[in-house]
This record gives sequence, C-alpha cells and structure tokens, in this order.
Amino acid sequence: MSRNDPSGAGRRLPLLMALACGVGVSNVYFPQALTPLVAHGLDVAPATAAAVATVTQLGYAAGIFLLVPLGDRLPRRPLVTALLAVTTLALLVAGLAPATGLLLAAGTVVGVATVVPQILLPMAAGLVGPDRRGSVIGTLQAGLIGGILLARTFGGVLGEHLGWRAPYLVAAALTALLATILGLALPATAPAVQDRYPALLADSLRMLRSERDLRRSVFFQVTLFGGFSAAWTALALLVTGPRYDMGTQAVGLLALIGAGSMFCAPAAGRWVDRFGVDHVNLWCILSALVAAAVLTAGSLGGAAGLVALAVGLLLLDVAVQCGQVANQARIFALRPEARSRLNTGYMTCAFLGGSAGSWLGTRAYVQMGWDPVCALIVLAALLALAAYLVGRRGRHSGQNARPQLATASQ
Repeated sequence: MSRNDPSGAGRRLPLLMALACGVGVSNVYFPQALTPLVAHGLDVAPATAAAVATVTQLGYAAGIFLLVPLGDRLPRRPLVTALLAVTTLALLVAGLAPATGLLLAAGTVVGVATVVPQILLPMAAGLVGPDRRGSVIGTLQAGLIGGILLARTFGGVLGEHLGWRAPYLVAAALTALLATILGLALPATAPAVQDRYPALLADSLRMLRSERDLRRSVFFQVTLFGGFSAAWTALALLVTGPRYDMGTQAVGLLALIGAGSMFCAPAAGRWVDRFGVDHVNLWCILSALVAAAVLTAGSLGGAAGLVALAVGLLLLDVAVQCGQVANQARIFALRPEARSRLNTGYMTCAFLGGSAGSWLGTRAYVQMGWDPVCALIVLAALLALAAYLVGRRGRHSGQNARPQLATASQ
C-alpha cells in the first residue's frame, strides 16, 4: 500500500494530522493563561505581560497571510517540519528568556511559525476523495478545537505548579516530537504551482474577487464568527460584573462547554459529505439564531442565567465550528492546485471578522449591556441567512437560464 493511498492505513493519518493541529494551535493560546505569572516572574506590569499573548496572536495572523500560501509552492512535508522546528526553537527561547524584550520577540516568532494547522488542512483535503473530504476536514477541525479548548488549561495548570516557563519548555518538547513524527508519517507531495512568492500573496487576495464560492464561505464565517467573538468577549464583562459578581474562573468553566463542538465537528464533516455544504450552512445559521435567543436569558442573572449562558454558548460554538467545516469543504473543492491560497484568503478574512466582532461586542456591552450583544448575534445570523437565500436564488436562476441559452444557440 502506497503512502499516498487515502484508504486503509491512510485513514489513521487524518487522526495524526488532527493531533498536530491541536498541538500547533495550542502554542498560540496557552500564553493567554500566563499573564499574571509572567508579570510576577519578570517583575513587570500586567499590561506588559499581556503583550506576550497579543504579539503571539498578531504573529499568527501575519503567518497565515505570509506563510500559508507557500503550501501551494513548496513540498508540504519539509515545509511543515521546518516550521515546527522554528516553533520549537522559539518556544525554547521564550521559556529561557531573562526579560520581556526577548520573550516578546520569541512570542512573535512562535505565532508566525505555528501556522502548520492551516497548511495541514488543505493538504488533508487533497489526500482523500471528494466523498470523504468533509469527514477528514471535520476530523482535523476537531483537533483544532481541542487544542484551543485545552491550551489555556494546559498553560494555567502547568504554570501554576511549575512556573510560567514550564509551559513553554514542555510545548517546545512536544513540538519537536511532533516535527519528528510528521517528518516520517506525512506523504510526499509535489508543489502545485511554480509561481513566485509575490504572485502567491497576490493570488490569495485576487481569488477573493474571482471565486464566488470563496466569497460565500468567507461571508458565512465572518458573520457567524463575528457574532461568536462578540459574545465571548462580552461574556467576561458580564460574568465578572455586578449581575453575577463571579471571578474569571467562571469564564473558564463556561469555556469548557466548547468541548461539545469538538465532538460535533467530525459529524458535521459527515453531514457535508451526505447532504452538501449549503444544507450544513443553513443549519448552522439557524442554530446561531436559536443561540442568540437563549443567550438573552443570560441577563436574568442567578442560576437560570448561567444555565442559559451555558446552553446558548454551546449552541453558538457548535454553529461556528460546524460552519467552519462546511465552509472549508466548499473552498477546498474549488481549485486543487490553489488550496493553500484559498485557505489564506478565507482564514485572513475570518480572523478580521472575529476581531471586528470582539470590538463591537465590547462596545455594545459597555454602552448598553448584554441584550445588545445578543442583538449583534441576531444581526450577524440574519445577514448570513440573507446571503444564503440570495445565493440559492442566484444558483437556481443560473440553472434555469442555461437550457434556454443552449436552445437559443441551436
């Protein structure tokens, strides 16, 4: 059996790639739990320590745009192992940094280089047939969700018991091990294109204009992820405010409900393979509307309010993560030779949409309270629903027009 055969033993490869996605993305998120420990350990202000998490995330955004397109230009196996090696060295430097300057620099490099999950996703889509593409994307997406979910717990627990340097050093060891395993397990792939690097970057933007289905996926993800980010950003203000008067640990416990979406992502992939991406998108949009309605009860406070927040956030998380599976299945079916560039345009826009949602959610809560935050989610879902209906109508109109054109030409 060849290494490129997606059947048989190849069915275990997506599980390994999902694990790699989880470990990789956790390097972006675990520093968020270390802010007070870094501040105390290096004797700096909390705002200075918080900058470490900020530059890591900004580096991740830059890496998506600057490095992920190389997945179409370079053999992916050596590219993945090289990026993991750079990440390992940067994590090691961060864990041994004597001052914040070097820690900030190393954190930035960690963010830029740890874009391996966004290279593995299009790679995995190309290793299987169209009938399994949704399922495989769902498996890798589950690994991503698990990494995001457990990263803060990993950083917080290990940092609390062994100091803030321990998570960086342990992460460096895990990333080095992962680089070795993937270097042996990933199949060899030939470059899809020979374009120069500036052309690759330009193509990521150009495809947003030329590929209708890419714009469709982008709009669905920007709207729902924007509403999701608005809710989670405002949640910390709500739970720690006078309505509930609870600590940040309560926010962390509520965040654990995201585990539900980790188990739903593979199922969403199977639904995509069976029913199609548009149907899954519609289910996700309707779920977001239901989630917004449930979340409005969070303004009640007390136990009833907490239950409403937990249920509503779970619904919203499932909607966003399952929608991500559908959206990426749609774009990876467009142009096999350009999957990394398609994913670059998609993820860059999604990241910007999430940032805008966080900003709007904070402003809405500070100025008007929790209910306007829920209204933002409703607005985002309604915009997605409108785009869905317009797209379906346009697609049906096009199908009806084609036979008429053919008849006229005869």
